[in-house]
Order: sequence, then structure tokens, then C-alpha cells
Amino acid sequence: MHPVMLLPHDADTRTLRQALWKRRIGHRITQEADGQLIWVADPTQYDELRSLVQRWQSGASLELPQRRKRHSTQAVWPILRRVPVTASIIAISLLVFALTGLFGDLLIVSLTIVPVGIANGQLAFGSLSEMLGSGQVWRLLSPAFLHFGWMHLIFNLMWVWYFGRQIELLQGSRMMLLLLVVAGIGANLAQYVTGTVLFGGMSGVVYALLGHVWLMSQRAPQSGFFVPQMLVVFMLGWMVFTMTDMAGAIGFGNVANEAHLGGLIVGLASGWYYSSRRLKS
Repeated sequence: MHPVMLLPHDADTRTLRQALWKRRIGHRITQEADGQLIWVADPTQYDELRSLVQRWQSGASLELPQRRKRHSTQAVWPILRRVPVTASIIAISLLVFALTGLFGDLLIVSLTIVPVGIANGQLAFGSLSEMLGSGQVWRLLSPAFLHFGWMHLIFNLMWVWYFGRQIELLQGSRMMLLLLVVAGIGANLAQYVTGTVLFGGMSGVVYALLGHVWLMSQRAPQSGFFVPQMLVVFMLGWMVFTMTDMAGAIGFGNVANEAHLGGLIVGLASGWYYSSRRLKS
């Protein structure tokens, strides 16, 4: 969410909000000390929202001329350029998924947290110390880019886009990259110490992004971060559910629960730290 302008405390914004939703302009209006602050979800709609507000304030019709449709690549490219880390996460994950279909286990074992091979007809795993000693440090992060099905991939990348775009637009690409590295490695190590080697997915990073955005929105609402409370309840509830025996009974037992928890802890810690800095400034 991005702040746009202040409206008077006593302003009845019902017709304005109806017009904004009719134009599919995602927004939010919050009560502040100086008035009602209106926010826009998509920064590319900033000018259109301001135009509608000005027409509403002047009493003019809110039926604006239809926007000229732009080619999809022209509309998407400016956004992607502003969120290079988020876009790269999605692109790399899609590429790895596609290459896994071509190279199969050869690619998977090169991205697992420790080397995997076959000895005496059984799976054999290397150790973390051997992996680090041989310089294969990419394995600390690479499992995050492994996905083992379309639903797994789409679910994770959808939330990477939702949360990652907010973080990168509001706090910059460096912050997003830092969260990716710290949360990705932290989540992978949390899963590894439980004795699991064959795991993958961006879920640990997703839960870190969730924790960061949620705490920023709660403790520093002026920062522009926003996440629906029901989404927070759903995602935390899902994490808890997959840790229970019931999840295993209906086919959701092979979930990297420790990675989810490890990522969430990283995100809550970063959200608390940066929201505290906002409160002090």
C-alpha cells in the first residue's frame, strides 16, 4: 500500500470507494490524526486514483473515460523493473521447475542441501560440513528453488509475488534480497537439523515474508504495508494444521513444517526490528 492523500475526517467516502472498486483500483482508507488517509495498492494506479478523488471533491461525475488498453508487456514491464529480486525469484523457480522435468534427479541432487547419491543400492547423503568444505555453499539456499509439483510451485510463487512486491517497493530490493537469503538459509537449516534431506520449496521464505509484512503493518501502519487479517489466520492455521496427524491422514504429511516455522521466526524478527526503527524515527 502507498499513501496518496488526506481527506477530511467527516468526509463520506462511500461513493468514492464504489467508484474506485468499479475501476478495479485496490485501495484502503485509514483514520489518522489529521484526517482520513487514502492508500493505493498498485503504484501504477496512483495518478488515476488522484484524478478520481479530485473529481469526487469537485462534485463532478466519477464516470471517467475508459482507459486505452495497453499491451500486456507494456503494463507489466514497469512493475517488474521495480521489483527485480521478487521477479528473479519467480523466474528462477519456474526455470528450475522446467529443467527438473528435463533432467530429473540429476538436477534435483545438485540442489539438495547436501549431496545425495546411491551406495550399495541405497540412498546415501553427504554431511553439511563436507558440503561446506567442498565449497558447495549454494546448497544452503538452493532447496528453496526446488518444487515438486505445479500446485506446490503456484501456491508458493503467488505469495512470493504478493508479499515480496510490497517489501521491495516499500523497503527496496536490498531488503528483499536480505530476507530471501537469511530466511531461505534459515528455513533450510531448520528442516535439515530434523534429519530431513530431500526437501524443497519457497514456503520458508513465504512465511518469512508473511511475518515481516504482518508485523510492519501492525506496528508501523504508516509504512504502507498491508495484509488481510484473515489471510494471516489462514496461513498460520495451515502451518499448524500440517504439523498434526490429521494432515498426514489426508495426504499432507510430507510438508517441510520446520522450514515454515524457521522462516516465520526470521520474518517476525526482521519485522519487529524494522518496525521498531520506524517507531523511533
